Amino acid sequence: MRNHSRQMTGVLAVGVLAVGLIIAFAVRAAPPTSADAVAFLARVEAQLAADSEYSNRAGWVQETYITSDTSWLVAKVNAATTDRLVSFAKEAIRFDHVPVDEVSARKLYLLKQALVMPASSRPGASQELSDIQARLDTDYSTAKFNYQDRLLTLDDMEEILRTSRNPDETRTLWEGWRAVASPQMTIDYARLIALANEGARELGYADTGVLWRSWYDMPPQAFAAKVDALWAQTAPLYAKLHCFVRAQLSRQYGVAVQPATGPIRADLLGNMWSQSWGNVYDVVAPKGMSLGYDVTAALQSHGYDAVKIVHTADHWYQSIGFAPLPATFWERSLFTRPRDREVVCHPSAWDIDNKEDLRLKGCLTVTADDFYTAHHELGHLMYQRAYAAHSILFASGANDGFHEAIGDFAALNALTPTYLKELGLIDNVPGPESDIPYLLRMALDKIAIIPFAIIVDKWRWGVFAGQITPEHYNDAWWDLVSRYQNLMPPGPRSADAFDPGAKFHVADSTPYARYFLADLYEFQFYRDACRLAGWKGPLNRCSIYGDKNVGAKFAAMLQLGQSKPWPEALASFGGERDIDAAAIIEYFAPLSAWLDRQNRGQSCKK
Repeated sequence: MRNHSRQMTGVLAVGVLAVGLIIAFAVRAAPPTSADAVAFLARVEAQLAADSEYSNRAGWVQETYITSDTSWLVAKVNAATTDRLVSFAKEAIRFDHVPVDEVSARKLYLLKQALVMPASSRPGASQELSDIQARLDTDYSTAKFNYQDRLLTLDDMEEILRTSRNPDETRTLWEGWRAVASPQMTIDYARLIALANEGARELGYADTGVLWRSWYDMPPQAFAAKVDALWAQTAPLYAKLHCFVRAQLSRQYGVAVQPATGPIRADLLGNMWSQSWGNVYDVVAPKGMSLGYDVTAALQSHGYDAVKIVHTADHWYQSIGFAPLPATFWERSLFTRPRDREVVCHPSAWDIDNKEDLRLKGCLTVTADDFYTAHHELGHLMYQRAYAAHSILFASGANDGFHEAIGDFAALNALTPTYLKELGLIDNVPGPESDIPYLLRMALDKIAIIPFAIIVDKWRWGVFAGQITPEHYNDAWWDLVSRYQNLMPPGPRSADAFDPGAKFHVADSTPYARYFLADLYEFQFYRDACRLAGWKGPLNRCSIYGDKNVGAKFAAMLQLGQSKPWPEALASFGGERDIDAAAIIEYFAPLSAWLDRQNRGQSCKK
């Protein structure tokens, strides 16, 4: 959930997509025909396939060898590639009223929305946007904080935050990262937004946020309403979890550090962005109950390293019928942080050539989090390989939330005690008495992320719409954090703070609604898979490891790629045609009832 797929498919997000030169298209004596549309699409897809591989190779080099030269090169490649892409999108408008076959109609629909951060056709706008994006990525990826005479990278700081129970230390690191990573971004970011909006309006959208909300086979306003409706379903469970965790933190640190009512102090939750709270499980663990094992300790005691973790994830997919990853994957991937150069450590999965050149990039450590991450990222690769037979406009996930959910579905299975015992990481599967600890540990990640996954794009939608101006960037961010997450910073924020930019996906211009959708889709996939497997017990105890019948049904859904609207893809696996929070609520129902009992006597309202 903390990860994203890197490929130029689907919305064709090549990092930054910019509008190129206005198409100088000669006026035809006769209107375009369906044959013209088919020929146009053939030309477009051939060019985009070539551009995709070139752009992916340049992007891979830049993210694994960050220098001023590689950043310059990738900015040039992205600008040139996306100039063509968006010119094609504009040209596609000519066929709006031409009767075409169903396949061509869908390709034209996808092509016109194949944008993330468009710039206008004004000379120089495309290159300026690409240059700014490259600077923002570099600012984020190379930031370091001096702490106790050590120069810490973000992953160094995250490791300390994971285990530190010293509120002075957690505050120092939390504020330190935001001091070095993002204040310098503000001017560039405001310019990036202006350029993208200029391009979006040229393409017929009111702003770039409207463009982003148009990707989901429904009108943009319907998508915004769907997000609100799904939040209304899940907010009560989040509020129960928040109330319980706040009480435990207050007992741990005292009311002077964490008051017993009101917001939770963001730096106390074991994660730099408070998007997942699993690292503080030791603080909030139920009294008198035990999970029975520690995944991180088990991995370390059994001699796992980053490569062995990834091999284990690959074997999970093989167990349900997927082919093993090719030899080139193991030769070309980046699994750990190099000592000799700067890299983008944020984990991502890469389909370089839309065929078999699949790669993983990340700075993995031997922890439960990265055990999860490996299963998640390989889900992207399995999806990419499953739809590789399609031409490039269909070679993507049914939507970007699907792409994230595939790996999350696998990773959810990967944390079940049954699977861990199969691997020999634990000796016995704990009994029903461990269900509440297990569900609580899972909820600290899966429920805690829901409001965060909403606010990242809610904030950007407001920025794109001009409702949030640069001088109010940070105040508006914390207004949303307060409203949805009910968190507060550990102390007053500085006047130049740009806290949204301290999150990779904001600096990188990666849309975030996908993670909100994925968090719900994964439980729908999981419940449907367990039903197909004939599972009758509690959902949290179901594992489909080794079930090739479920795997075959799952693979069939993946093979559709983006050739069908996402409701059809969803229905092909489990029969449901709409995203809904019922599955995640069912999964955590025992925990919800337990939290009600634990919270009696607490003031759980904001």
